[in-house]
Amino acid sequence: MCCETRETPIGSTSRMCNCGGSFRRFITKKEERECLEEYEKQLKNELTGVEERILELKNK
Repeated sequence: MCCETRETPIGSTSRMCNCGGSFRRFITKKEERECLEEYEKQLKNELTGVEERILELKNK
């Protein structure tokens, strides 16, 4: 996932994003939402792939 929460050396947390090859410690809410929407899309595609594979195995 491109956006994640990481603990800093002093024990606090911050949202980080490495979308598009660059790395920043702080991202806008819009950027975080876009990253999360992309992650959601990837998860849905993964689920579709799993469901397809299960059907393949059932039909063998």
